[in-house]
Amino acid sequence: MIRFEQVTKRYPQRGDALKGLSFALEPGEMVFLTGHSGAGKSTLLRLIGLLERPTRGRVTVNGRDLASLSRRHIPAHRREIGMIFQEHRLLPEHSVFDNVALPLVAAGMHRREIGRRARAALDQVGLLRFERALPLTLSSGEQQRVGIARAVVGRPPVILADEPTGNLDPALSREIFHLFERFHQVGVSLLIATHDMELIASMGHRTLRLHEGRLVADSGNW
Repeated sequence: MIRFEQVTKRYPQRGDALKGLSFALEPGEMVFLTGHSGAGKSTLLRLIGLLERPTRGRVTVNGRDLASLSRRHIPAHRREIGMIFQEHRLLPEHSVFDNVALPLVAAGMHRREIGRRARAALDQVGLLRFERALPLTLSSGEQQRVGIARAVVGRPPVILADEPTGNLDPALSREIFHLFERFHQVGVSLLIATHDMELIASMGHRTLRLHEGRLVADSGNW
């Protein structure tokens, strides 16, 4: 599903954010990515989403070498990946429904199918009753769930989450992680960057730990 082979990412002013990184994520696997701030977690996720390209090495997703993808094929690649961020990145002047529907509108889907899928995604995260509300009227946890609904509305086989519970209290964090567990149970592959070691330990999934851009541990139990 996702494979890194000796991947290095170098920034001109900051040096190497990733150094010779190699690992594989199997289809349907749920994996946590942890490490200190600046360890390279966000950079790794950005390489998968083609928001960045590696300096050296190879990244493949669904058997495709991302280095071979031209700029015009990047939108199709990103439609296969749901991306969730710590900052909700919702459009404040648009309704919850419109925020969730945005990827489908961009893909040119028919209006009736957009409505069906957007409402199904909101129902999955327990927010269907808020479809006409503006994001700023919701709590932080609810806004994060809107972001998750937007990430899954296109039914991508892969979900990437970058510190998705960084701004939430422990109870809301557990709620979000159990929502991810539900997606995992229906075959979605998830790679989740987080600092929450206690929550990681309670869920028992494989964990990758980065330190100064290197993979220093790969274990299913912490």
